[in-house]
Amino acid sequence: MNQISKHISLNEAIESPTALRMGIKNVPNELELEAMKYVAENLFEPIRKWYKKPIKINSFFRCVALNKAVKGSASSQHVKGEAIDISGGNKIENKKIFDYIVSSGLDFDQCINEYDFTWVHISLKKSGNRKQVLIIK
Repeated sequence: MNQISKHISLNEAIESPTALRMGIKNVPNELELEAMKYVAENLFEPIRKWYKKPIKINSFFRCVALNKAVKGSASSQHVKGEAIDISGGNKIENKKIFDYIVSSGLDFDQCINEYDFTWVHISLKKSGNRKQVLIIK
């Protein structure tokens, strides 16, 4: 199993039922893979270490075709490998994760509470992170 970080395999990071169903090859290029490793090591892994239990990855990398298929934003950081949607399994756990990220001092570009903590979107760039805390209803 090809790992991009201690707790994330490449397969897990590119897995998509939509891509599978539609025959979309969701494979990052070298630059996108480098961004994914950066997010995994510098944002996901510190959160996972604090949380002390598995965190589900709902969506990580999305190629342009997959992003379009799932009606993602044209400017989605998922397309660049800079964003990951995560879940602790329920809204209560997701709120704990969200609150931790916001108060932890970790660097991030965006931390988004999506649909009343259905999942948490987090993103990280190598530079120019905005530390935006947002809510999508």
